[in-house]
Amino acid sequence: MHFASDNSSGASPRILDAVVRANAEVLPSYGADPHTAEAKRRIAEAFGAEPAVTLVATGTAANALALSAVVPPGGAVFCHAYAHILDEECAAPEFYTNGGKLVGVPGRDGKIDPDALRATLRRFPAGVARQAQGACLSLSQATESGTLYSPAEIHQLATIAHEAGLLVHMDGARFANAVAALGCAPADISHAAGVDILSLGASKNGAMICEAILVFDPARAATLPFRQKRGGHVVSKGRFLGAQMAAYLADHHWLDLARHANTMADRLATGLAAVPGVRMPWGRAINEVFPIMPAGMVEGLRAAGASFYDWDPATLPVAMQPGASDLFVRLLCSFATTPDEVDHFLEQVRALA
Repeated sequence: MHFASDNSSGASPRILDAVVRANAEVLPSYGADPHTAEAKRRIAEAFGAEPAVTLVATGTAANALALSAVVPPGGAVFCHAYAHILDEECAAPEFYTNGGKLVGVPGRDGKIDPDALRATLRRFPAGVARQAQGACLSLSQATESGTLYSPAEIHQLATIAHEAGLLVHMDGARFANAVAALGCAPADISHAAGVDILSLGASKNGAMICEAILVFDPARAATLPFRQKRGGHVVSKGRFLGAQMAAYLADHHWLDLARHANTMADRLATGLAAVPGVRMPWGRAINEVFPIMPAGMVEGLRAAGASFYDWDPATLPVAMQPGASDLFVRLLCSFATTPDEVDHFLEQVRALA
């Protein structure tokens, strides 16, 4: 009963096979190989655009390097108050931007509120030397609360940012899950909605270690190769990143993996919602489920071998806060989660109710 993280699962066999095939070849290094070229071609095909593409091994590198390309030293990056780049990346974005300032913006359910964004931007007027100068808006799709921005919501926030002279970055660690859940084209929640630069995740959705930075105006990516090298993120045997990303995108494999994870989470959320004593503060959108459960039930589940994380109740509205004897937790399904695993977990929950 492994629901701690979609990073806990291994890699898709199809992606592993691609890595094994690439391993048998003798190819140019540092990304000058045909697998990396194929990965870039498939990204262009999937997004209906010709972005500059940089492959890296970690999501933190993708976010930090992406922001460094568009944020000057000391520039301000506006993001949700509980965004991953703000809370979970050990100041890597600040480090790679040479002292960029991350500014949290409030909003319910993990999503930035447009009026709150406008109000926050007014606190950082252009040309005032005592304030960090606004440079970028960063959106998480999906959010840290497992919720989704619609294409219209992204467009609205991007328009506010662009009117203020900011570029728009998207942290897409679970971008595939968002595309699968919304039933839209990748373009609809990226460049067509006003996103200028995307950190496209793959590691959480079946890759071994592979992420991509997509800069939709290639001219803005001119410094990225230098930043990537100086930051120690150029992989000598780049074929292995290229092979992963090419196999990930081939035949819509990335969306098939994401749909399965989402479906398993829906099965889990539906079962939990029917159990007395379990509350669901918001609906399931992707492969994450956030129930409020009695503390005794949580202890019993962990004693039975279930793994999952406690979650910060500060992310909940006041009216949804857990009681003194309750805990707020996060459960994650992956491409490898099985119906039997979900059903066994639900059996344990019902027995403990």
